[in-house]
Amino acid sequence: MENLLAFQLLDISYDIVNNTPIITIWGRDSNNKKVLLIDKSFRPYFYVLLDDKVNIDSVKEDIQKLSKTRSPIVGIEEVNMNYIGRPAKVLKITTVIPESVREYRETIANIDGVKEVLEADIRFSFRYTLDKNLYPMRWYKVKVKAIDNKFNYRVDEIYEIDSDILEDETRINVDPLENLKIMAFDIEVYNPQRTPDPSKDPIILIAIKFNYSKDPIILEAKGHDDSQLLHDFIELIRKEDPDIIVGYNQNRFDWPYIIERSKVYKIKLDIGRKADSAPNPSVFGHYSIHGRLNVDLYDFAEELQEIKFKSLDEVADYLGVMPKDKRVNIDWWLIAQYWDNMDKRSTLKQYAIDDVESTLGLAYKFLPFGAQLSIISGLPMDQVVAASVAFRLEARLMREAKKKNELMPNRIERNIETYIGAVVLKPEPGIHENVAVLDFASMYPSIMVKYNIGPDTLLKDGENCKIRNRAPEVNHEFCFDRPAFMKMVLERFLKWRSETKKAMKLYKEGSPEYNLLNERQKAIKVLANASYGYLGWGAARWYCRDCAEAITAWGRDLISNTINFAKSIGLKVYYGDTDSVFVDNDEDKINKLINWITNELEFDIKVDKVYKRIFFTEAKKRYAGLLDNGKIDIVGFEAVRGDWSDLAKEVQSNIAELILKTGDPKKAIEYIKSIIESLKKGEIPLDKLIIWKTLTKEINEYEAETPHAYAAKLMEKMGYKITPGSKVGFVIIKGPGSISKKARPYFMIKESDIDTNYYIDKQIIPSALRILSYFGITEKDLKVGTKQPSLFDFLGDSR
Repeated sequence: MENLLAFQLLDISYDIVNNTPIITIWGRDSNNKKVLLIDKSFRPYFYVLLDDKVNIDSVKEDIQKLSKTRSPIVGIEEVNMNYIGRPAKVLKITTVIPESVREYRETIANIDGVKEVLEADIRFSFRYTLDKNLYPMRWYKVKVKAIDNKFNYRVDEIYEIDSDILEDETRINVDPLENLKIMAFDIEVYNPQRTPDPSKDPIILIAIKFNYSKDPIILEAKGHDDSQLLHDFIELIRKEDPDIIVGYNQNRFDWPYIIERSKVYKIKLDIGRKADSAPNPSVFGHYSIHGRLNVDLYDFAEELQEIKFKSLDEVADYLGVMPKDKRVNIDWWLIAQYWDNMDKRSTLKQYAIDDVESTLGLAYKFLPFGAQLSIISGLPMDQVVAASVAFRLEARLMREAKKKNELMPNRIERNIETYIGAVVLKPEPGIHENVAVLDFASMYPSIMVKYNIGPDTLLKDGENCKIRNRAPEVNHEFCFDRPAFMKMVLERFLKWRSETKKAMKLYKEGSPEYNLLNERQKAIKVLANASYGYLGWGAARWYCRDCAEAITAWGRDLISNTINFAKSIGLKVYYGDTDSVFVDNDEDKINKLINWITNELEFDIKVDKVYKRIFFTEAKKRYAGLLDNGKIDIVGFEAVRGDWSDLAKEVQSNIAELILKTGDPKKAIEYIKSIIESLKKGEIPLDKLIIWKTLTKEINEYEAETPHAYAAKLMEKMGYKITPGSKVGFVIIKGPGSISKKARPYFMIKESDIDTNYYIDKQIIPSALRILSYFGITEKDLKVGTKQPSLFDFLGDSR
C-alpha cells in the first residue's frame, strides 16, 4: 500500500543484491521510528568529454565494445552540458555495478577522440544525493510502499521509494537533533608498557552516557580479560539503538583499538543497523557505522585555534563543560597501576566517568553546528566534521554544478603554485588609545561576486567578451557577460546568511530558535569564506590559481584605497591586515569612511571592535589590545604559539594585561620577579613547564637532534609508539650538555630535576621581553630591577 512518508535523512549507503545496486537511506519518521528507504532504480554513470571534431557514432561503437558481462554498459547518451562555463560535446555512460565505473574510466580514456572521462570518481551513494538534491539532517516527503524486512536490517520499518523525494518545507527550522538518541563513549586500556598494544593489552573500562539518561554506564573487564566487556558493549549499542555515537578521538584510537581487541577473540563487532556490519574506515579517515552517525568530537576541537593542547580535559575546561579542578585527573601512563590497585580502581572509574561526561557535554556544544554544516554542505555529519573545509565547500559546489548542468572537473593533485597574498602594513609602533578596527564583511567572497571571478569566466587567449574586469597588478581578465559559477553560489550563500541573521532578530538571544539560526549562519559563513582559499587549493576540482591571485590583488587594492581615503580626511591609520584597518576612534570620520566605501567602492565594512588601549611593535601581525569588556587580545606573540611552555605564554599574557590595564611597566617587572622566585622555589606546577612539539617525520630522519626528537627517542626506548604526528611533551632538566641532551619526557622526571635557569633565561625572560623591550626594559632590569619607567613616558603624541 502506497503512503506519504515524512522522514529525516541521517545517512545514505548502498548494497549489491543479485548483481543490482540498491540505495539505502537511513533515517527516522515523524514518530521517531527508525526507517530505511530503498531505491532500486538508480544506476551508476559518468561522462565522456569529446574532441570538437570527433565522429560521435564511431566513439559510441568503440565504447560499446568495451562492455563487460558482469556490469554491462546499458546506456550511451548524447547530452548538452557545459564544462568550465563553455558548451561541451559529451556522452553519458550508464552501467550497473558502481565499482565497474573505475574500470571503464581507464579503458574509455584511451579511445581516440576522447578528451577526458569526468565524474567517474564520485561515490555512488553521494552521486544519488547530488542527483536527487538531498542533504543529510534535512526532512523530506516521499511516496513509499512498505516492504518486508528480508535482509535483517535493524529498523522499525522498511519502505521502497515510489516518487520523487521533496523537501518538507514545514520542518526547515525544526532542530535537526531533536529527539535523536546520542551515545557518548570512552575507553580506558591497560598499559603496563605505557604505550598500549591492542594485540595483548585489554580494554579495562568503557564509560558510556546517553543524552536521555541521567546516569552513566561503566562496563569493566574481568581482571585482564575484556571478552565479556566487548560482548556487553555490542549488546548495549544494539539494545539502546543510538542514532549518533560520539567520542573524543575515537576514529584514531578507540575504534581501531576495539576492532583489534575483537579480532583477538574473533568477536563480530556487529553494531550497525545493517546485520553483520562492523565499523569500517571510510572517506576522510573516519569510521563508518551502517545506519548510525559516528562523530568524532576531536575534529571540532582541531578547529579551535586558541587551544594548543587539545586533550579532552583541556577542551572541556576551555568550553565550560567541566572544569579541570572539578574532575578526577590521572596521568595516562599510570592507568595500569590504578587498575591493578583495588584501592585506586574506584578513582580510575570516576576518571572514566568524568571523561564520558565531558564527551557528552562537548557533543551538546559541537553537534548543533555540525548538523548545520551537514545541512548546508550535503555531507553526512560523521563525514563533514572529519573533512577539511575545502571538501565541505566542494560538496556543496558539486550540488550547485549538478543543478546548473555543469560538468564537474576531476580531482587531481597538483604542485602548489605560489602568488602574492594579502596586504599587511607595517604598524605604527607604540601605544595608542581608543583605536577602532574596521573589518570588511566577507571581503574575498564579495570581491569574487563583484568582479565575477571564477575558472569559467577567466578569459583565455583569443576569447571575446563585451565587458571585462581586469585585476590590478596581475592583469588577469574575467568576463562579465555571463555569471560565474562561483559567483552564483556565493550570492546564494551571502543572501542566505543575511536572511538568517535577519530572522535571528525575531527571537530572544539564547532561545532554541535563535541558537539554531545562529549555528546555521556560522556554517554558511565558514563555507563562504572558504571559497577564495578553495580556488588556490591544489586538490580542488575547480582549481584556479589565476583566480586566487586576482582576488588577493583586488583585496590589496581595496585596502590601499581605503587607507588613502582615510588619510585624506584626516583619519589616523595605525595598521592594516588583509581585510581590516586600525584607525583612531573618531566617530564622524569613521562614518564618512564607511559611507565612502559603501557608496563608491560598493563593499560592506563595519566597526568590528574598539580597543581602549593597544600597542604595536615594529613587526607585522604582532600586537596586544585591551577591549572595553576587559578582554585582552594578543596576536603574534608566544602567547598564541605552540612551541613554548604554558608558563612562558601565561607570563606574556599577564604582562600584556598588566601594562594595558595599569599603564605601569613597574607592575610587570614585579610580576616577572615573583615568577622567577616561585620557579626557583619549585612552586610552579610541572605541567606549566612542559613544551609540546609535534614530530613531522620519523625520528631517525631528524638530522639535527632537536629536544623533542631526543625526548621522543627516549620514549621509544621505553616502549612508547612514536610516529610522525605524535605530540611529544618534554621538559629541560639540570646537568651538563646541550639543551637537546637535557630534554626528557615530562613523565620521567621529578619537579626537583627541572633546570630553573633554562626556564628563566630561555622561556620567561625572552617571552617577557618580546613586549617589555619596547619600553626600554632589559634582561638586567628583570633580574635586578633598577629601571622603573612609567608607561606614559612612551605614549608621546598618541595620548
